[in-house]
Amino acid sequence: MRRLLCSCLITVALGLSPLVALGDAQSHRKAAEDLLRVLEVDKSLPKVVVQVVENQVQHNPQLAPQREVLQRFLTTYVNWESVKEEAITAYTREFTEPELKQLTEFYKTPLGKKANEKMPQLAFIAGQIGLKQAQAHQTELRQMLSTSQ
Repeated sequence: MRRLLCSCLITVALGLSPLVALGDAQSHRKAAEDLLRVLEVDKSLPKVVVQVVENQVQHNPQLAPQREVLQRFLTTYVNWESVKEEAITAYTREFTEPELKQLTEFYKTPLGKKANEKMPQLAFIAGQIGLKQAQAHQTELRQMLSTSQ
């Protein structure tokens, strides 16, 4: 009798394990979505689109007459609804559910809000510094490339 009861319990546990895993995956995705919502990714995407268009026009002045078309195109395809699922998947790959919850709590704080606001500009500045350094030493890079061949 005891063996039968154990067998039944094991069978039930094995049968329910996909449902438990699915529940875990759903709550993990929900935690990622909550974080993205607190980060206001849906509101920042239009700003990113404007930056991308401005950057493209700056680097390719011949695109200036097409600025509005580029803006409309990117607004159509780079919006929250079109990137939401892949963004959630990316965050669930990189962070555990508890980490996502901790990040969400942090970004709800005044410091977290400030960090969310300032980090993109600081990342841009860091990129510009790196680019400036690379440009300052491009002659050395050319020499290194020519001697390695």
